[in-house]
Amino acid sequence: MMQPLLMRLRAQQPEAAIHVLAPAWSAPLLARMPEVAAVIENPFAHGAFDWAGRKSLGRRLASADFSEAYVLPNSWKSALVPFFAGIPQRIGYTGEARYFLLNDRHALDASALPRLVDRYAALAGPAEGDTPEPRLTSTAEQQRAAREALGLPLDVAPVVFCPGAEYGPAKRWPVHHFAALARRLISADFPVWIIGSAKDAPVGDEIARLAEGSALNLCGRTNLAQAIDLLAGARCVVSNDSGLMHVAAALDRPLVALYGSSSPGYTPPLSARATILFLGLECSPCFKRECPLGHLHCLENLTPERVLNAMATLSAQAT
Repeated sequence: MMQPLLMRLRAQQPEAAIHVLAPAWSAPLLARMPEVAAVIENPFAHGAFDWAGRKSLGRRLASADFSEAYVLPNSWKSALVPFFAGIPQRIGYTGEARYFLLNDRHALDASALPRLVDRYAALAGPAEGDTPEPRLTSTAEQQRAAREALGLPLDVAPVVFCPGAEYGPAKRWPVHHFAALARRLISADFPVWIIGSAKDAPVGDEIARLAEGSALNLCGRTNLAQAIDLLAGARCVVSNDSGLMHVAAALDRPLVALYGSSSPGYTPPLSARATILFLGLECSPCFKRECPLGHLHCLENLTPERVLNAMATLSAQAT
């Protein structure tokens, strides 16, 4: 979501070195963004305040002589490190009354900028044209190495399922739908690989079981870099609204994105090769972790046939 901001900054300042303060787990993802010169590990757990730790990190960064800091989270504590580092220009949305922490504050007009990606990109100032789409890199050598490390065939273009969604069950297409889709695809000689984190392994196992041998569960077997490279070689990706959905879009793969409790208007996949399936029921988007009505019609009624049709349309467009 923030890479288009980096793209704009790179266009404005081609010689500038852009460093990103981010959690260690995201370093493999940031390494695939050409705009990123280096990653500074953010050691603070989600929600942790740690005044002393943030002050110490800020003072260590003071010697790096950064000229600008773009603070993307809206929390008060997220603006502390650039403040303690004494970075001259500290830019972000006003958020939680960050009046003295930020000295270049933007007021958010949510109606004018409904998408998160546009809100981030706007921090770089006015720009002509649309917000650029994120683009991650993945070389043929990296893709081959990922498959070799996992013992996967090198000469197939799989359909990749991404059935996880960290936020909760109300963002997850039902496992029986994924399994039914896998059974339909295998008849067309399409190998199906399931990718996700170790937390998604039980979901992947259940899909593989219900798919009766039509899908291979790789959840928890890949690191993030390998997941990126497996997605880069996909014939098509079918994904819930999740981080891997955005990775697939940034790799410019044909993508069917499934939305339930969340809104495709706020965080859509940013690719012309993505198709969004969203029923837009009266009760959705509700933004809940679990269906408050107990039926999950927003995803249960999104049938495998509709996904299969969307995949066929994407395939026809590619030819």
